[in-house]
This record gives sequence, C-alpha cells and structure tokens, in this order.
Amino acid sequence: MATSSYFLNRPLPAGLEGLADLALDLRWTWSHFSDRLWERLDPEAWEQTGNPYFILQSVSKARLEEAGKDHDLKRDLQAWLKQHQEYLNEPGWFGETHAGAGLNGVAYFSMEFGLSEALPIYSGGLGILAGDHLKTASDLGVPILGVGLLYQQGYFRQILSPESWQAEAFPYNDPISLPVMPVQNPDGGWLRIKLQLPGRTLLVRVWQAKVGKIRLYLLDSNDPVNGPRDRSVTANLYPAGQEQRLMQEIVLGIGGWRMLEELGYEVEVCHLNEGHAAFVILARARSFMMRSGLSFSQPLLATRAGNVFTTHTPVEAAFDRYTPNLLRPYAQ
Repeated sequence: MATSSYFLNRPLPAGLEGLADLALDLRWTWSHFSDRLWERLDPEAWEQTGNPYFILQSVSKARLEEAGKDHDLKRDLQAWLKQHQEYLNEPGWFGETHAGAGLNGVAYFSMEFGLSEALPIYSGGLGILAGDHLKTASDLGVPILGVGLLYQQGYFRQILSPESWQAEAFPYNDPISLPVMPVQNPDGGWLRIKLQLPGRTLLVRVWQAKVGKIRLYLLDSNDPVNGPRDRSVTANLYPAGQEQRLMQEIVLGIGGWRMLEELGYEVEVCHLNEGHAAFVILARARSFMMRSGLSFSQPLLATRAGNVFTTHTPVEAAFDRYTPNLLRPYAQ
C-alpha cells in the first residue's frame, strides 16, 4: 500500500506535532471536539475561517513558539489526540454488526465532494451529498473509499462588479494550502497514473484527504510534466467544452480505477454518483478481462453486479452525450 506524508510547509514546536494530524483530518468539519484548541491558537482566524489547516499554516511563528511553552494547551492537545485515535479505532456500527460480511471495500466515484469550504471542489447538492456520504461512512465504519478530482480553480464564485453586474471569479486552489497530501508510490516518489489520450500520454498526480476513517483520493493533471493543454484538464469543475468534460470523465473513471489497482485495493463495489464516472465500468471490465483471459463481454457481465449507479436528476439534459467522432480517437 502506498503511503502519504503531509504537505505542511513549516516546522512545529516540540509537543505540538500532533496539530498536523488533527488539522489534516477533515473530521473537524462535522465533529467539533477540538474547536477550542484552534480558537485558543488564533481566535481571529478561527472566527473568520473555522479552518484548522489554514490556522496552522498562517499563525505567526511567535504564537506557535508561545503555544509550545503552554503546558495546559499541550496537555489538552494530547487528550484530543487520544480521543481522536480512539474514534479511529472504533469499529462503528458496520464493524460491530457486519463483522463477518466479508466486504473489503466500496469505491465511491463522484465529480465533486462537498466536505468543507476549506476544500472547494464542489458546487452544490451533488457534492454535499457525496461529502455527507463519506462523513456518515466514517462514523458507521463502512469500508468506503472516495474517488474524485482536485481542481485547480474548482467552481466559480459569483461576485458583483463596481457597476453591480454579476460576474464569475475562479480563485486558484493552491494544493499547499488545502488539507490534502500527496500519495507516494512504494519507491517514495509521487504516485502518478498514466492515461493515453489521442497522440499523447497524460500523467495525473494522486492526492489524499483524510475524512475520519475514510480516505478520499483526488486526481490532478496540473503537473509540470504535462503540456499546458493537459495541465488544464482538471482546471475547473463542469467545464463548458465537451472534449474537456470527456477528458475529465476519463481521468475520473479510468484513472480512478487504475489508481485503486496501483494502491492495492480489492474493490468489490463501485458506486457511481451520477454518470460522470461511467468509464470506470469499462476500466473494471477490461481489468477483469486481462486477468482472466476471457472475451470482453464476459467480464463486463461478471462485474456488472458490483456496479451501483445513483442519479439525482433523471432528465436527458442532466447527462453528457458524446458523438462517435469525438469518442473515436479516445477509444483507439
């Protein structure tokens, strides 16, 4: 299994190293047991953002050094870390009730996950549902993995111009400032997944966000090894161009499945939150075909029972349609 290391770009005083563990676990988005800690560390930033990871990155060096000498704060931090670890070790309802179910893992594919404003990779209800799905799975102990995309700019934000016209802004998501971690391969390098596009190879980096007991894996094409056009594949959530959306769905479905294989997960169920991840059905069947030596139609049938699809907008306008001329170069 690949490992990950946190991306915090500053040292922490002795005795406060555990702050990174708490800040990088998005459990703080729904469990507020450590709120008082962050409020004590930087009351103003806590009031404005409610974002522990932002506080940990932005709090002054002098305040951190002062906190490192605060024996009461360090004692409380150890108590909170112990409480957090006890939560992680709890089997939850699923672990207690279905310990012998033999379910190794469910991969939950979604184009957006609404976990917190601190990780702006969502636009609305679909993302909030996906985020709540992971949070609930963590509390219940359900063995789910999230698979999505890490957008450079995400969804637009509405602003008003000086003339009072509505305009759209696309704030840049600097991964260093987000509560995510680069995933390493066994050699210690950054895990990258290769995907064939017409006439070229796309490399997507793999990131990980901790959501309590759940891991959310995010794919990102904004890698210097890619050309400018390919670096922008994961630039925005729901881009306007059809080919751009097609490439995103290839990254999510095919890239997401290959990533799970690289990480050694034995996924038994693929849950598609809307049709954006439809290519995972083909990638999964192809993987089964390569291992079994059967013709494609048989693995497609064999894996079908392990694919779950949820739609929230069952009308034609809510689904992407691609012409054969657009698809053909990507299928070769």
